[in-house]
Amino acid sequence: MESNTSVLEFHILPFFIKADNKLFIFSIGFIFLIYFIGILVNLIIITVICLDLHLHTPMYLFLCNLSIIDICYTTVIIPKLLYILLSGNNIVSFTQCFIQMYFFYLAGTTEDTVLFIMAYDRYVAICHPLHYHRILRKKICILIMMVTWICGYLNSLLFTSSILKMFFCSSSTIPQIFCDGKALINIACRGTEMFYIVLYMECFVFGLCPVMCNLMSYVKIIRVILRIKSKDGRRKAFSTCSSHLIVMAIYYGCGAAVYLTPPSDRYALLEQILTMFYTTVVPMLNPLIYSLRNNEIKNSLWKLLA
Repeated sequence: MESNTSVLEFHILPFFIKADNKLFIFSIGFIFLIYFIGILVNLIIITVICLDLHLHTPMYLFLCNLSIIDICYTTVIIPKLLYILLSGNNIVSFTQCFIQMYFFYLAGTTEDTVLFIMAYDRYVAICHPLHYHRILRKKICILIMMVTWICGYLNSLLFTSSILKMFFCSSSTIPQIFCDGKALINIACRGTEMFYIVLYMECFVFGLCPVMCNLMSYVKIIRVILRIKSKDGRRKAFSTCSSHLIVMAIYYGCGAAVYLTPPSDRYALLEQILTMFYTTVVPMLNPLIYSLRNNEIKNSLWKLLA
């Protein structure tokens, strides 16, 4: 697809720290550490779930997919960011920029959908426990995951195509840690109408609708949990649900903070810091929250290590 632009390359401008600054060296070390921990923990979650047959249930299938998505999230952004910071070469070709953007939105769309499916899984498990294995049987779960990834591919293609309609007349500097649609629209001189139409659709379909459905599900879930007479039963139900609620709150909260930050030079550094947290720290926290609050994963991990 041919782009309406005269710009053949972009210049990524991550943070505002000079290379000879101690804070610069600390930042590189911190970014690499967070990236390494995130990849390691997510790989451990995937390995434990794949090797333990007792964890081959819908809940852990969705959790495994969430870990795969989180690895994609960080790998799309952080290696290139570290290369830019270490080499000082901040030039990104037009093709590289849009490939990075495509896979970023692919991961984002898929994670939105997986979080919604995980909420539905908890709803069925607690509100309709007798029908759980009939509703979420193996073939249905595999089909759901296939559809989720296909939707991610198609939606990311639509989103990226809308950005390709823009004209970048003069400025090619992106004050962000990666090629982000919001950062690109700030340097576009015209042709942004299609992007805004797609953006509003995105916010409704993959933002507002999943959040509202998740909240409605958890209202019903909490009502059912409060009727459980056994304290252990209530504690176990709250534990599995609270993990997902925490992950969902962090993900949507950080995402909203990034994309609702006003497009201004005054907030450029704040937006980059929020983006770093959203795309690096959050994918690291997700498996930690689930594993630390899930006895089955911890027990399976100890068995594998024993």
